[in-house]
Amino acid sequence: MRDGVITEADTCREFVTPRLVEAGWGAAPHAIGEQRSFTNGRIIVAGGKVRRGKQRRADYLLYYRRDYPLAVVEAKEIGLPAETGVQQAREYAEILGLKFAYATNGHRIIEIDYTTGTEREVDRYATPDELFARLSAAAQLPQNAPSYLLEPFNLVSGKVPRYYQQIAIHRVIEAILLGQKRILATLATGTGKTCVAFQICWKLWNSRWNRSGEYRRPKILFLADRNILVDDPMAKMFAPFGDARHKIAGGDTSQSRDMYFGIYQALSTASADVFRQYRPDFFDLIIIDECHRGSSRDVSAWRAVLDYFEPAVQFGMTATPLREESRDSYEYFGNPVYTYSLRQGIEDGFLAPYRVHRVITTVDAAGWRPSKDELDRYGRAVPDEEYQTKDFERVVALRSRTRAMARHLTDLLKGTDRFAKTLVFCVDQEHAAEMRQELINLNSDLVKQYPDYVCRVTADEAAIGLTHLSHFQDVDKPTPVILTTSQLLTTGVDAEMVKNVVLARVVGSRSEFKQIIGRGTRLKVDYGKEYFNIIDFTGTATRHFADPDFDGDPTRIEEVKVDETGDVVETVADEIPVVAEPEAEYRVELEGDGGDQGDTSGGGEIISDPPVEPRKFYIDGGEVEVIGHLVYDLDTDGKKLQVVKYTDYSGRAVRTLYPSREALQSAWANPDTRVEVLRELSERGISFEELAASSEQPDADPFDLLCHLAWNAPLLTRRQRAEAAKRQAQDLFAQHGDTAREILALLLDRYVERGILQFNALSELMKVQPFDRYGSPSEIAIRHFGGVLGMKDAVSRLQTALYP
Repeated sequence: MRDGVITEADTCREFVTPRLVEAGWGAAPHAIGEQRSFTNGRIIVAGGKVRRGKQRRADYLLYYRRDYPLAVVEAKEIGLPAETGVQQAREYAEILGLKFAYATNGHRIIEIDYTTGTEREVDRYATPDELFARLSAAAQLPQNAPSYLLEPFNLVSGKVPRYYQQIAIHRVIEAILLGQKRILATLATGTGKTCVAFQICWKLWNSRWNRSGEYRRPKILFLADRNILVDDPMAKMFAPFGDARHKIAGGDTSQSRDMYFGIYQALSTASADVFRQYRPDFFDLIIIDECHRGSSRDVSAWRAVLDYFEPAVQFGMTATPLREESRDSYEYFGNPVYTYSLRQGIEDGFLAPYRVHRVITTVDAAGWRPSKDELDRYGRAVPDEEYQTKDFERVVALRSRTRAMARHLTDLLKGTDRFAKTLVFCVDQEHAAEMRQELINLNSDLVKQYPDYVCRVTADEAAIGLTHLSHFQDVDKPTPVILTTSQLLTTGVDAEMVKNVVLARVVGSRSEFKQIIGRGTRLKVDYGKEYFNIIDFTGTATRHFADPDFDGDPTRIEEVKVDETGDVVETVADEIPVVAEPEAEYRVELEGDGGDQGDTSGGGEIISDPPVEPRKFYIDGGEVEVIGHLVYDLDTDGKKLQVVKYTDYSGRAVRTLYPSREALQSAWANPDTRVEVLRELSERGISFEELAASSEQPDADPFDLLCHLAWNAPLLTRRQRAEAAKRQAQDLFAQHGDTAREILALLLDRYVERGILQFNALSELMKVQPFDRYGSPSEIAIRHFGGVLGMKDAVSRLQTALYP
């Protein structure tokens, strides 16, 4: 109780909890979950600084079993109508996938039942058994469903499934129990599809579910198209299955285990179909990881495996929403039982947001044309055509372009963190080798100390490349720092430390682009990885972000032009046209165990003899410059990326928040409401340091700078405002003693040096020089201002004088 008023916490403690216990929710210690946060809060990046947004927190979650929530309760203080909490209760129930919600003020209870579509006032909360019975009846679950559905999660690892993982697990199991034979779940890369698969397998295996209804554990097959996608889960996530695990490899078709792992290539080889050594009805459940990558296509050789095991329940997992290139998966499995998007993962704070740097070379901007009778490295005449981004490293290989990219990347790392883990996606294995060589030469000072600072990881490296990859993934190993690759690392690389994803090749397929971006979306806060950079040399990211259906908007997109030395040449305010090639031209069917398709050059190293079959023309001469800094922003409809200067973007954001200069001034002048202004600007990625630098106005007052950018108002320097404030606040200075006047004058001096933001941390400011010579903050307040309230009032009046 606060000042005689019953607060929301009092309402919960004295009225809500007792009535929940009366309804039977207190019978088990886990049944009532109070103040449960179910998101982490979006990571907000502004001016290179990172903070968390608000977490979503339910007042109560009601659990039927430890791992099975049934309802959410939103409580408001007793003086408010119960209806006040209805919208929030609905919102949380829909996010959490719950069919029941309650809104209450302690006395009145409003029940929301999604199974019947009703919302009504009730006298009491429904009991746990009543709600579960309603849910079972609405879902038409079979009588034996609870034994499988309510089987506890395996929490040996200490990782409790997140709310969206729980929804996916329960929805898949419900679909299985309802007799559905083909099931699909769409979860963004980095959101824990393997965890979902493991808990589904564990619940069904431990509760002895199987297709025939016998009393036995099920036979489960975990399928993927790359060894890395089955070896890692088998060794780590699925370790609790112990000796029940078996990998089908090398013709070893043991049939005495329960949990099988295999890749299509090992099950169906050119010489024999190993999978036919198992009966068609041998497996009860087949889980297909990354199922969008060809397994469900009618023309795919892999489809034969799924067709043969037709009696089994087949559960596909993908990170790719419905697109033309993933249509086969959706036609085969049907609509997903649950979807958790990249956008939602970033919004919830489970995935890292990203900044996009659009870097343009001269040849990418204007194209490249050979000079008359130009010969390539091997004396071959280069056809006289104009070559564009799509042709580089496919038709013509420009060594100077690769060098310019490598130099720009090197300078970016030198300016930020030279040990930030970086993935560079190249056109083919040969391009990856050339990029590696350029990066080694440009970072020779570090390579001298760390020989594997830059490594290539492609199909050709085989075991050596996989060793480099495992070291890259190891938090305790500083190197490799930079990996160059082409196709091998687009999927299946769980490297939480990746801070830079570099696109040195065009990625036409949206699904492949999503997979590549997924290499950086994993969070690793204790490592200092809270967001990552996409460094785009080809326009791939810009084009895909312009897609109105793309489900993960960037925090910010910068466009930079640099020369061959990697230096920024100019800042451009106009959009650079990017040629969007037909998507199909760049699609790659990833057959084989991670091999790079379309690359038949063997070793893939930089070659000194002409290739037997000319694959492309090699141009070693010439100069390529990297040529701007633009910010891409979604328009007001959130449908399209627009290219604007950072200053233009900031001015428009201010006008969106405040209709007039007077409205902004009113909010800014009050220290309490100014905090909200700063929060709103920060959430939109607006940093005063960056604004001052971009507008070349380092001495401007932040408020004046915002007004100037938004409404073209006159600019004042901080010194001009401070001098005006002294005149405005003569009465304030006159009513205090000499020491207090000195302190107020020092505050104005500090404002001139650093800006209004200093006032937001007054107690901390008073602890440092020159204020600390007057005593502690509390001593200053008592001795010179008549107390803490007196000092706060004086400082508040001083700030008001700054913005009359």
